Amino acid sequence: MAPIGTLIGPTVNSRNYKARIVAHVLGVDLETTPSFQMGVDNKTPEFLAKYPAGKVPVFEGADGFQLTDSSAIANYVASKSPNSAQLLGETDEERALILQYTFFAESELAPTVAGVLQPLLGVTPFIKPAFQAVEEQHFRFLGVLNTILLDKTFLVGERLTIADIIVTCNLTMSFKLFLTADDRKKYRNVTRYFKTMVNQPAFKAVMGNVELCEKRVQPPAPAKKEKKEKKPAEQPKKAEKKEKPAKVEEEEEAPKPKPKSKLESLPETSMKLDDWKRFYSNNDTKPDAMEWLWKNYDAEGYSFWKVEYKYNDELTKLFMTNNLIGGFFSRLERARKYAFGNLLTLGKDDDNMIWGYFIVRGKEIPEEVTDAADFESFEWTAADHTDPKTRAEIEDCFAWEGPALPRECYDGKTFK
Repeated sequence: MAPIGTLIGPTVNSRNYKARIVAHVLGVDLETTPSFQMGVDNKTPEFLAKYPAGKVPVFEGADGFQLTDSSAIANYVASKSPNSAQLLGETDEERALILQYTFFAESELAPTVAGVLQPLLGVTPFIKPAFQAVEEQHFRFLGVLNTILLDKTFLVGERLTIADIIVTCNLTMSFKLFLTADDRKKYRNVTRYFKTMVNQPAFKAVMGNVELCEKRVQPPAPAKKEKKEKKPAEQPKKAEKKEKPAKVEEEEEAPKPKPKSKLESLPETSMKLDDWKRFYSNNDTKPDAMEWLWKNYDAEGYSFWKVEYKYNDELTKLFMTNNLIGGFFSRLERARKYAFGNLLTLGKDDDNMIWGYFIVRGKEIPEEVTDAADFESFEWTAADHTDPKTRAEIEDCFAWEGPALPRECYDGKTFK
């Protein structure tokens, strides 16, 4: 059987693997380009004339047919076999499920794998808030897949399909460079599934042995800034004899002791925030936890603040909005001892908002909060807890439900 065409691109590449695994399973003859140089061969005028995006892999058929996108190529290669139903599905239901998992792999998994690895590998700048947000998304989608695979060996039916090939290939770099042993324990079903797939004969023939991550790749160290030469301070003539340059220099370079929080100097309060957090976590919010709070709240030692996101008009998908809250909370770690709050994701996709309430130690927003990287993106407004309307909003906010919420609640996060 003559080759159906050529898969053009570097052969050691998780996207390149898809069509080749399909070809190996179904016995389709497919040529490859082992000598392909990324960044060179895909930048030539001839290549770009055919494939303007410059991305690989691409497929060029023996009949001149041209195709881009790794999953589309894998599907096309499968369709050229008389046994295509083995991988593409035998019923309408199987074919629909295969498409479902393919779209999940391409639109959900693949972007988050790239999102966590590219900054760590220096392909894109490492910006911690953005990295943390996409990392949380990646773990969320792994959690979704972990639930799906609870009682499954294969994604569709009882045999390998192209859905398994595409999902596994899209996960490969995460398992090789990002997911540590602890991560793999957390997502046991996904790990079992991945190991099962990469040890299938067709996978091993194309990919070889896949070594799992031992230590997560770390972001490149930032470039060191050149130190400006300090001019020696002028000293009074009388002090010149007593001056000890070496000692002065040593004292200047010694790290300053970390200042204690100003909140530690506030008068004692009758309400311990840890007691409230514990009671809130272990009891129904309404009425039990809220009755405890109003009975024990110390208005002299604490203050309430309404918190609203300043750029709600820029929010899109609900899960992304909720991830934004998680990223903000992760950067509030210094305030953990002095604050408690709920931020809720309210509304629907492409029309949502972040809204909530915080209790903080003292009468002002402490430095431990204002110092957080995302603080300026939120509007903090002092709230009067004795006002019936405000009190109702606080209660419904802490309960994540109720008529006082400005919009329907999709999800939220508690900072405690």
